[in-house]
Amino acid sequence: MFILDQDQTKRLLKFTLNEKKIIKTLNLPDEIFLPLFFSIRFGGDWSVNKNSKNLMSVKEKLTHYDKDKKVGYTLEKIFLFVNPKLLSQEGKIYRMEKCSNNNERELVERPYNVSIDGEYILEATLDPKKKKIFLKTLKGPLTFSGPTAYGAAHELEHLDNGSIEGLPFWDFEYELI
Repeated sequence: MFILDQDQTKRLLKFTLNEKKIIKTLNLPDEIFLPLFFSIRFGGDWSVNKNSKNLMSVKEKLTHYDKDKKVGYTLEKIFLFVNPKLLSQEGKIYRMEKCSNNNERELVERPYNVSIDGEYILEATLDPKKKKIFLKTLKGPLTFSGPTAYGAAHELEHLDNGSIEGLPFWDFEYELI
């Protein structure tokens, strides 16, 4: 079990109060932010159906690296969608995924590019260099490629079907080469 000391508890409470303040400032129901806060606190992409609203957050990573100084940082852009709608998809990528709902990884088919819109879209940029989370409202549709597109397709499948459909990894065969 993880136990917080007094200083950690104060910092966590301050962070949580700042989350509450942001929610109030944006004038939206608290539950709208669940997937965003899950992505910020625990990482990954998330989807939730709450009070007749489909909610989804997907994460995009952008690494900035100075080759001369040999130092860099990775920005995380997290996109929160309220009632996301898949407008288009393109390409076909076969990949292994592990979902928290399943015990094993599965072979799935995902699009390489997706275009998604929503009733409301918020972008949160986590900047580890500045220790800031920058928020801005966006107008859709948004287009994603590669890993962010796979994550969006995965979360949309959760919202549409409740579970992920794929082939179990035990259909694979080992082959020594």
